[in-house]
Amino acid sequence: MNEPLLGVIGGSGLYELPGLEDTRWVSVDTPWGAPSDQVFLGRLGGARLAFLPRHGRGHRIPPSEVNYRANIAALKSLGATDLLSLSAVGSLRADLPPGTFVIVDQFIDRTIARAKSFFGTGFVAHVSMAEPVCSRLGDHVQRALELQGVPHVRGGCYMVMEGPQFSTRAESELYRSWNCSVIGMTNMPEAKLAREAELCYASVSMVTDFDCWHAAHEAVTVDAVIRVLLANAQAARTLVAGLAERAAADAQAAACACRRALDNALITPPEARDPAAIERLRTIAGRVLGAAK
Repeated sequence: MNEPLLGVIGGSGLYELPGLEDTRWVSVDTPWGAPSDQVFLGRLGGARLAFLPRHGRGHRIPPSEVNYRANIAALKSLGATDLLSLSAVGSLRADLPPGTFVIVDQFIDRTIARAKSFFGTGFVAHVSMAEPVCSRLGDHVQRALELQGVPHVRGGCYMVMEGPQFSTRAESELYRSWNCSVIGMTNMPEAKLAREAELCYASVSMVTDFDCWHAAHEAVTVDAVIRVLLANAQAARTLVAGLAERAAADAQAAACACRRALDNALITPPEARDPAAIERLRTIAGRVLGAAK
């Protein structure tokens, strides 16, 4: 098995960790274009890390224009084995106030303007998304947050909407009626693409506001979100450091089912597969496609 590499997708500044060594920015090209930014590589003790600013440094790319396929493919091509997704969200539950971290375990995808699969015409695959995150990696996240004393909840449904935009009150109440816990704009198709790339994926939602449903709180504003987001930033960096060490030392990681997600997902038989599609897909599906001829 390759040496573990924890990929981290989130805001700029997550890589500002004390003790991070051997650091460098690298450019990565993929068959799906360029990722949101260069990837920041480093080593923290015995753990290898790769950081990718989801919206680019300076938050230049809106949620619906992020090249999610290129982001996942770039991290996979650099050797990522595990992937931590960190994102700011609105809360849809009174018991999840700003400052709470939610270890998400389900998604409802309401996005309509995004490419959602590495596969397509010429080579079709359907991965299972019944359990869309890695419970093994989630265990490590939970333990790291417990050791930090960060308010957190294990389990919750992330409602994914197009963006950038905030909900109307009617929309917010609708999503609450669906038993969603948090609302954000970025975790789909990110989670599905991570599954197609056979990466262990964990999603941590950092609550910044109560969306607009809560009568006792003002409607969400950018200024209010940023204030809480900055307060969450140090906890997020500490989480990354703690998770990296635990993930690197996990002797059970190689046997995780996430890393064989394509075993029963390929629909198009070998004789009908488009050769160009095969070559493009080697970046993320090389394990099942074999070496290039």
